[in-house]
Amino acid sequence: MAVPDIWRTAAEKYADRVALVDPYHEPPSELTYKQLEQEILDFSQGLRAIGVAPDEKIALFADNSCRWLVADQGIMATGAINVVRGTRSSDEELFQIYTHSESIALVVDSPQFFNRLAESFISRINARFIVLLWGEKSCLNSEVVNGIPLYDFKDITQLGRESRNTLRHSHEQGQQVVFETITPDDVATLIYTSGTSGTPKGVMLTHRNLLHQIKNLWDFVPAVPGDRFLSMLPPWHAYERASEYFIFTYGIQQVYTTVKYLKEDLQRYQPQYIVSVPLVYETLYSSIQRQISSSSTARKFVALALIKIILSNNPVKPSFIVYMVNWLSARIVAALLWPLHNLAKTLVYKKIHSAIGISKAGISGGGSLPMHVDKFFEAVGVKVQNGYGLTETSPVVAARRPFCNVLGTVGHPVKHTEIKVVDMETGEVLPDGSKGVVKVRGPQVMKGYYKNPSATNKVLDQEGWFDTGDIGWIAPHCPTGPSRKCGGMLVLEGRAKDTIVLTTGENVEPAEIEEAASRSDLINQIVVVGQDKRRIGALIVPNYDEVLATAKRKSILDGNNELAKDKVLNLLYDELRTWMVDCSFQIGPILIVDEPFTVDNGLLTPTLKLRRDKVTAKYHREIDALYK
Repeated sequence: MAVPDIWRTAAEKYADRVALVDPYHEPPSELTYKQLEQEILDFSQGLRAIGVAPDEKIALFADNSCRWLVADQGIMATGAINVVRGTRSSDEELFQIYTHSESIALVVDSPQFFNRLAESFISRINARFIVLLWGEKSCLNSEVVNGIPLYDFKDITQLGRESRNTLRHSHEQGQQVVFETITPDDVATLIYTSGTSGTPKGVMLTHRNLLHQIKNLWDFVPAVPGDRFLSMLPPWHAYERASEYFIFTYGIQQVYTTVKYLKEDLQRYQPQYIVSVPLVYETLYSSIQRQISSSSTARKFVALALIKIILSNNPVKPSFIVYMVNWLSARIVAALLWPLHNLAKTLVYKKIHSAIGISKAGISGGGSLPMHVDKFFEAVGVKVQNGYGLTETSPVVAARRPFCNVLGTVGHPVKHTEIKVVDMETGEVLPDGSKGVVKVRGPQVMKGYYKNPSATNKVLDQEGWFDTGDIGWIAPHCPTGPSRKCGGMLVLEGRAKDTIVLTTGENVEPAEIEEAASRSDLINQIVVVGQDKRRIGALIVPNYDEVLATAKRKSILDGNNELAKDKVLNLLYDELRTWMVDCSFQIGPILIVDEPFTVDNGLLTPTLKLRRDKVTAKYHREIDALYK
């Protein structure tokens, strides 16, 4: 079986159900399962008609849309390998990916994107043909094409339809046409890692890798026919991609949206699920906090009082006697808070639910979900299930189930997946509860990095264990107590390569400190650094609207309603002391950075992860001066 085989089954089961709604492209699209299958078959046969052969690589550089899915699956159905990336990557990065992958042709998003690439990219590549997914060929800068055949989406699907009709007629005449069989171990796609450090590497994922996800993710997301999913992540990202393949096998409806329209579409479409990265949930959290702050005094008091109680509840590992005392006291507190909780549901939470619109669950992956955000959504009654994985693991390794949604963890492993934690120095397997480097083995682990055996051998051993580079521990099995259902769950604490080792021999995990500090409304972004190895510092991008509002409340603005830098620093230090009171390490020197870390300035990956090495490289002089 190969990934494109799912469409025949889906079309037979859910023929006239709406599969896709894509409202923001021109023309807006709505496709049933049967129509979607036919589009994929037409696109695939159209590629065959212009000479695409199995195992050839085709670069698919485009953003999330229904035509991206058709092109992706159409390429796979020919037995070719798609090489995927989005439009926010730099021209040079796209050129490196195209040439390194040995792609023979290019599928691009739009005329605007094509024209951006014209001089710096397209004029330098060897391409057998170029396909335009959206827009008109007449809008292209054709001067750089140098005789390369240009097709638009309709050209390819029309060629495919005509070719399929010819083949059907030949079959009726008794002539047989045999296509090369795609095997489960054939490479389906090359996904170049976002590269939080170093040069992107081409991850080879096979059909078997992706089929493991398709067959096993229902345990975590029990979708039923008719459920609506909101889709906004880059589709080339393994997390979004595996989620899409999986959900379409259950007859759901997928609605495409963007960051710009997310808030509006959550209310408009009222989805059962949204699959996204932690930053989206952090943004929703901040938006809801602002909504609560602008509410009436009564609403604000009730909501903030209850949320503060819940967010301040820190987990502990008690003895059995302490557990019984805590159990009794928790029941008493719950009984006392029940009227307040019901009042909050009536006054505030109902409005939040209406604004968010997610009726079953938000699925978070592709990064660490901050604990305060996790707790907040539980407090207001919106289920957020956190998962974990990497591009190299197709991607899901573990996730929280709806009925066992333990905060602070990434849940139990997916079926047929083994996880172990090893000592960072010796490589010895550690007992449950001990912190070390997480290793994974299972059917979803990649075939390797394309044309890079040395990098493959560094992370993948001969027994099939993949070194994730993440630091974590496995929850021990407890017969009693609040942790009795947590045995075997994975808890993550950072990246091994990000660990700061102080001269005292102590290890500092920046992610833990950054998560605590980012709860402050005054801090927009923060990066912990430790260049002198004696103490940790931080680069902080302030939220100046909140900084000025706080300064106004404290009456520390100068005569021009402005705020001196030293006063901004003092406010930030006050916030750090407040929010980091439970942290093992405190932040010393602070560097205020005015320019936010973004994808466009290269300080975030296209999947919105921090490029820590790029940040420290850009500000290395300022950081050095900070410690002097």
